[in-house]
Amino acid sequence: MTLFLNDLGLLCAAGSEKNEILRRLVAGDRSGLVKTERYSPGQEVFVGEVQGDLPKIEAKFAVYDCRNNRLLLAALNQIRPTVDAMIAKYGPERVGVVIGTSTSGVRNTELALAEVAAGRPKPNWFHYKQQQFAGGADFLAHLLELQGPAYAVSTACSSSGRAFASARRLLALGLCDAVIVGGADSLCRFTVTGFGALESVSAGHCKPFGQHRDGINLAEAAGLFVLSRDEGPVRLSGIGASSDAYHFSAPDPEGGSVIGAMEMALAEADMRPEQIDYINLHGTATPLNDAMESKAVDKVFGRQIAVSSTKGMTGHALGAAAALELGLCWLLLTSDDEQGLLLPNSSDDELDDSLPALNFVQAGQTLGRRINHCQSNSFAFGGNNISIIVSRT
Repeated sequence: MTLFLNDLGLLCAAGSEKNEILRRLVAGDRSGLVKTERYSPGQEVFVGEVQGDLPKIEAKFAVYDCRNNRLLLAALNQIRPTVDAMIAKYGPERVGVVIGTSTSGVRNTELALAEVAAGRPKPNWFHYKQQQFAGGADFLAHLLELQGPAYAVSTACSSSGRAFASARRLLALGLCDAVIVGGADSLCRFTVTGFGALESVSAGHCKPFGQHRDGINLAEAAGLFVLSRDEGPVRLSGIGASSDAYHFSAPDPEGGSVIGAMEMALAEADMRPEQIDYINLHGTATPLNDAMESKAVDKVFGRQIAVSSTKGMTGHALGAAAALELGLCWLLLTSDDEQGLLLPNSSDDELDDSLPALNFVQAGQTLGRRINHCQSNSFAFGGNNISIIVSRT
């Protein structure tokens, strides 16, 4: 079964429009990471916020009104013509929704609880559906009047990557003819202070694979695709998934399960490692993750293939990270640049020379020809791993 990514809606700290995002990231622009104490009172940290106004949610959908769902609505608006065409072609009962998230609208819960803690009544605008993991999928399904399957996947930082595996299954089982698939996560105190308690938040800008890396910059993003059998500009070539359950929050230092996920994706795509043109690494800028991933990539791919972590420019969007970074691969594959624009490993730090010397992309570096195949990695707490290959058609 051959499946295609027919369209993409994307917004993140690097911009709210696809061309803007690509332009800024190719240039290594880190200005989307801003310093604030909004989510960590008394301590300023760098986060990746989506800037500008988000679309409003209609009053009749007020129970779903939260920043997370507004991010999803902004991404949906970018692909609405393609979505409407799929609904018209196949019918609302044949179009599904699968959304990956790790925060949903929990920020609304934080704000509501703060009112109650201050002795005021719970705000009338608050509804539990705003923080439910499936709230985003329900919102999109109700907004579009869909009758197909609609649900969420939440496996921490691999959530929106796992959503692709679920969406593909819906198509393979004949339950859907098209699926709106992707993810969204919005910034909140729960994640910023939680990762702070794990001592995983960087004191400054994050430094993927850098000599002085000390943690992540948390971020928000939304990415939505239309996945179907209808031919489109990008093909979903292979998905590899694994889970090692090595540790609650630390990766297996040998990366055996990660290697398995990358090799599974290659086998599904019927491709050799050297056929991949670019790998978007998980690259969180934490000491353990970067050490493990660089070792695993070196074992599977060697040191010739262009690689980078884009989290140094977008921040780590947690449950939306896989959709965001697969979206960045989609932008590279659909670019008409004949020299093969690549995304740099922007960190403002020298590379850690104790790690394998992979071919980390520098700002301005190109492939020298059009990019045909990209692979994107996302790893999560509990050793939940996903690796996805997408190709130009």
